Amino acid sequence: MATVSPRRNYTAGDVQRMVDAYRTWGRWGPDDERGSTNYVTSATVRAAAAMIRTGKRFSLAIPLDREGPMPSRTARVNPQHVMYRHGGDMLVDWENARHGMFSTDDGVYMPLQCATQWDAFCHVFFDGQTYNGHGPESVTGNGAVHNSITEVSENTVGRGVLLDFPRFYGVPWLEPTEAIQDDDLERCAQHQGVEIGEGDFVLVRTGHMLRRRDEEHWGDYSGGASPGLGLSACDYLLPRHVAGIASDTWGLEVVPCESLPEVRFGMHVVLLVNAGVLIGEIWDLEALAADCADDGVYEFFLSAQPLTITGAVGSPLNPIAIK
Repeated sequence: MATVSPRRNYTAGDVQRMVDAYRTWGRWGPDDERGSTNYVTSATVRAAAAMIRTGKRFSLAIPLDREGPMPSRTARVNPQHVMYRHGGDMLVDWENARHGMFSTDDGVYMPLQCATQWDAFCHVFFDGQTYNGHGPESVTGNGAVHNSITEVSENTVGRGVLLDFPRFYGVPWLEPTEAIQDDDLERCAQHQGVEIGEGDFVLVRTGHMLRRRDEEHWGDYSGGASPGLGLSACDYLLPRHVAGIASDTWGLEVVPCESLPEVRFGMHVVLLVNAGVLIGEIWDLEALAADCADDGVYEFFLSAQPLTITGAVGSPLNPIAIK
């Protein structure tokens, strides 16, 4: 039975060396804002579409409602769905409403990163810069001038690969603070018989969301300790030129982070700021993982476009995996 690798410790110097090794600034030109999603091409999308065999579809999004994982003490509240016109309005004016057409109408208030989402590159700055060398002036009170999530709206489709670590380790879920390292990724991929390649979207299941559902409350799911990727995961994934990495946790990387306290969220610094690799958080991977375990197929076509909200530094989405 495989076991989780031990956590590793990283200094600021270690993180800086990783930043230097994986920085892609300028690779696609000085004005590029798509980062590693440039590895998604017409050829990779066609190849991904050819993997569709059964037509089985899996939504990887959590519901957008008031019962979500966001704590009430922060600005990131759960979605607030309100009705502008509803059936009660019809009943009040029933003599007129019972004849002909009557419409209902609603709206929602929500922070853009309170549920299943992508982080945009401009979500994170390090040493005063975000992806491709843009400074703080690139994100104004009106939103992002550069590196908005809308820049990748056409490049978030392609081949998805699931790495299911609880099943690989033979446990229901990983424990908080457990870190998935580069050798763990390699062994899990080999065990599942899947290879990760250029332009892929890698989905990492830790079971952390399942655990909270089993406990029947979110608790400190958002903002608390959680399992996740260790910084060494960059050494396995980034040379393979992946386009995005997503997980069923609130922060993708293990929390507390291996680079604390010198560098907060070191993996975000390496992926978003320097490598230009998308980070996906709060993805519901349970139904997909069960199906992959059943048929032994851990690759699929993935459609995960963000909303085209001008200037947004992140976006909710409803990712769809199709097998």
